[in-house]
Amino acid sequence: MNTGHAATNNPAATTGPTSANSAVATEATQTTAIVNIALLVTNDPSLGDGSPLGLIQDAAVVIDGDRVVWVGGSSKAPATDNRVDAGGRAVIPGFVDSHSHLVFAGDRTAEFNARMSGQAYRAGGIRTTVAATRAATDAELSANVARFMREALRQGTTTFETKSGYGLTVEDEARALRIAAEHTDEVTYLGAHIVSPDYADDPAGYVDLVTGEMLEACAPYARWVDVFCEKGAFDGDQARAILTAGQAKGLMARVHANQLSYGPGVQLAVELDAASADHCTHLTDADVDALASGNTVATLLPGAEFSTRAQWPDARRLLDAGVTVALSTDCNPGSSFTSSMPFCLALAVRDMRMTPDEALWSATAGGASALRRTDVGRLTPGARADLTLLDAPSHVHLAYRPGVPLVAGVWRRGVREYVAG
Repeated sequence: MNTGHAATNNPAATTGPTSANSAVATEATQTTAIVNIALLVTNDPSLGDGSPLGLIQDAAVVIDGDRVVWVGGSSKAPATDNRVDAGGRAVIPGFVDSHSHLVFAGDRTAEFNARMSGQAYRAGGIRTTVAATRAATDAELSANVARFMREALRQGTTTFETKSGYGLTVEDEARALRIAAEHTDEVTYLGAHIVSPDYADDPAGYVDLVTGEMLEACAPYARWVDVFCEKGAFDGDQARAILTAGQAKGLMARVHANQLSYGPGVQLAVELDAASADHCTHLTDADVDALASGNTVATLLPGAEFSTRAQWPDARRLLDAGVTVALSTDCNPGSSFTSSMPFCLALAVRDMRMTPDEALWSATAGGASALRRTDVGRLTPGARADLTLLDAPSHVHLAYRPGVPLVAGVWRRGVREYVAG
């Protein structure tokens, strides 16, 4: 076992953006050692036990400012300004939720109730949220985003991606992204969620709007462009036009792919080097082979299958083929109204044939890969100091004790932002 690892002269293994809300570094930063950690998950195979999780027993983490600068055995931790006793509990990287839809108003309780009473899920229910979101004020939408992010933080999530997609006009999509950008760096333009009700008889005209005037208004606020490539939303040709237009404006691609049926979404994502193909419920062998041979992460969203009683994605098939897998919440008011990464992790273990180790990696380092980030999702020297203290001796308890609030504390950018109780 490695006894200690310090930062190199290149501590910024950061490919992600810098948040306007990040704490400003000062010349004299405070150092903090978190010691007496029963089991530390680093997600670095070169550390600890050599597994993908890089497990270190009886461990410590040292934070300087917003960065991890040392990990190793607790008894070998260097002197620091502050010391926190983990009390023999486990520490994991903060969860990276790489797929959510948080800029919305209203809810769809009636739709959920009907679905649980036997009605099938259809993408058209999005229109209900579109109407409520258009009617909401900026302040109401911003308050909703902040509330859901606080809710997720209490459950260990420290990095959030979120999308537009419930405005579907130039003005409403742009304001959704502007509001999202006030809360997170990982902002996705999803004007192509469904064809706007205003263009119900002219889907080609709506694609022109999404790739033209709407894109011009939205691109300054976004890092990503996304499309719902699915029957009832956008076909392969339309999705290609939308994604390539976004790429031409400097946005990176991600795709809602193969959720409700087999289709071209996954292979289009790989062809265009999208960071992530999300859902991946209905896959052919050719889809799996494409993911295995490309750079696109398969992001699985078990909350959606739970909430729609749909077929579970076969994570085991993807993992055995060598595909990089991420887990995310898909938090949205229609098909997955959960902000809990621990809940989604437990579902993935129980119903998608993932091991507890694989699920945790996918919910942390996997999510970082889906955002093409190297500074989050791991606890190694140079990484951002985003970590979660569990009220348990091991990360396995996240699946072993589903539904139990196991998060005892959360640090984000080196600041302890949540303490349970």
